[in-house]
Amino acid sequence: MKKSILTMFCLTAVLSALSAGGGKDPGEGPSRGASTGGTAQSTPLKPFKLGHLNSTAHLLAFVAKEEGFFQEEGLDAELTQFSSAAELAAGLESGKLDVAFIGSVPAITFQATGHDLTIFGGAMTNGHGYVIKSELVPPGFKQGDISVFKGRNVASVKNSVQDYELLVLLKNAGLTPGTDVQVTYFSSQTEAYNALQNREIDGVSVYSPYASRARDEGYTVVYYCNEIEEFQDQPCCRQVASTAALKANPALFQAAERAFLKAYKFSQENPSKTVDDVNKYIPLKRELVEYEIYGGHSISKPDPDKKATVTLKRGVVSFGYTHDYDVEPLYNTAIYKAALDDLIKANPEDPIYQELLAHFNQYE
Repeated sequence: MKKSILTMFCLTAVLSALSAGGGKDPGEGPSRGASTGGTAQSTPLKPFKLGHLNSTAHLLAFVAKEEGFFQEEGLDAELTQFSSAAELAAGLESGKLDVAFIGSVPAITFQATGHDLTIFGGAMTNGHGYVIKSELVPPGFKQGDISVFKGRNVASVKNSVQDYELLVLLKNAGLTPGTDVQVTYFSSQTEAYNALQNREIDGVSVYSPYASRARDEGYTVVYYCNEIEEFQDQPCCRQVASTAALKANPALFQAAERAFLKAYKFSQENPSKTVDDVNKYIPLKRELVEYEIYGGHSISKPDPDKKATVTLKRGVVSFGYTHDYDVEPLYNTAIYKAALDDLIKANPEDPIYQELLAHFNQYE
């Protein structure tokens, strides 16, 4: 996908979705006094625009907004839902978004094709898979058996983590897309899922919360990616921003990262209220939202997980999903580390922040 094509087709959707909001404040981030204390702001809040998908995976943004963590960090946050990674990328490139939560594979392919976008944090690990119409499941089927798709038509989203995983698993099982398994592509997860209503579509890719929705509607889960050894601890959505914006105003993004870190801590300590917060943005049955967040198939944490993402990038390139490129200039872990250091300085004995620091030191 060429940069000009992406911008031409997606910019209109981005501008429409954000028509009620203004551009970002080019000034510096919040004062140091406002960074960790959660006290009333003495200076005006700075506009901060974040793009997300219709996914429980993006709970860090939802919780940071609902629990006032953005405001604590001096940010007037506006959250806008988009339907695809391409629209989110276009929002960043047009300057209409400060941060977008974008899947790891599309983030990698955008970087590989010349988009000046930098990954600087995480949003979710694992959390996706595939489902099939239950009447098509043969006797003795065991979850994880991808051969159930042989002779079937599967809906997916091109340039997504789910698509990459499906193609890898089909290859490993000796199945050829287009011959043994027909893969029909849609522009968004919502469109792909809705295609299950058609007789021609037998199965579909899912990310949180579509797997729980599918089970609730009577479909059968073929696999969750965290149950596949090859995909365990696989980074999914990443925090992405314009490379130029990150360099020009790191204080703004450090403030946002502190808010995300606080949201993560809150989600670990207050599960019921976290579900309430997420449910405001993802209006499904409460028990489905709860399962997606705490059911063990994914975790939403802000760590950049650079080592795991670079490993995924190598896999994507070696598989031929995109061409190789130098990821180093487009991966910033300093923003996250500075934000985490701020919070540890203010809360030196906090076990959650200490655990995050240990994880960062191991996987940076």
